[in-house]
Amino acid sequence: MQRTLRLLAIVAGLCATTGAFAQKYPVRPVKIMVGFSAGGPVDVVARIVADRLSNKLGQAFVVENRAGANGMIAAEGVARAEGDGYTMLACNSSTITLNKTLFRDIRYDPEKDFAPLTTVVSAPLVLVVNPENPKTANINTVADLVAAARAAPGALAYGSGGNGNLAHLAMELLSQKAGVKMIHVPYRGGAASEVGILAQEVLAVFDPLSAVPLVKAGKLRALAVSSAERLPALPDVPTVAEAGYPGFDISFWVGFFMPKATPASTLEMLHREIVAAANDPVLRERLETQGVVSVLSPAEYAAKIAKETKELAEVVAAANIKAE
Repeated sequence: MQRTLRLLAIVAGLCATTGAFAQKYPVRPVKIMVGFSAGGPVDVVARIVADRLSNKLGQAFVVENRAGANGMIAAEGVARAEGDGYTMLACNSSTITLNKTLFRDIRYDPEKDFAPLTTVVSAPLVLVVNPENPKTANINTVADLVAAARAAPGALAYGSGGNGNLAHLAMELLSQKAGVKMIHVPYRGGAASEVGILAQEVLAVFDPLSAVPLVKAGKLRALAVSSAERLPALPDVPTVAEAGYPGFDISFWVGFFMPKATPASTLEMLHREIVAAANDPVLRERLETQGVVSVLSPAEYAAKIAKETKELAEVVAAANIKAE
């Protein structure tokens, strides 16, 4: 009997020790790979979250920037990493929903290689015109813009940050839904396209949130926002869906992923901690400089990715868009 009790005690001790080790994650630094340069939206969000995770979990979460190929270099690195919980990907929507359609040489599969954790911020685009441009002075609504495009097929020029850029796809989707044809003028980045509309080189742009101060200053006129819900910073500006095109919903989001083989317990814990970071009032204020704070369950995130990937692939095919 005593021998049996001793064996039971040993087994119980081993189980307790194993459980303690399992609960200790992380036991070494965790790398967060970012496929874009320091200072950009993805990098800013990643560093805010990394600081919170480091403080809460007792190990350093270190951001490593591997910029290039629209985030594909970092994504490939995470896709090939061990599923041990020590390599994480912070990326934008294009890395996950667009690259697979636009690039033939992509070496990762967003669905098969990654386990989604959650989005953290979502930034809609703002459809704007220049009120000082005589050609758009009387365009006050999406309906006005569509009417102008319909009156002069193939003559109304719009700008974007480049071929395959999310702003490009947003305008193509609107054109397809409205049944109009406009001319695309690709710039080298969103900031350049914003300069283009201010200089009256193009008549309309789906601008990032940097347009908000210009709208409030009267330099640009906002016709609509691209998301399913209105933008708190511009509460009187309707969504494109409200303006007559139901189902229109395109946003630039930043989220987190782990390699597919990462243990479920690790995924659950990281999801919980990232959501807590996004909901922390102090961090939330910092995150809102990059967009609207938006968190999802892993299942909701996966469904969002699947829906956006399908919709954007259809836009790319219909417009015959080629990556630069």
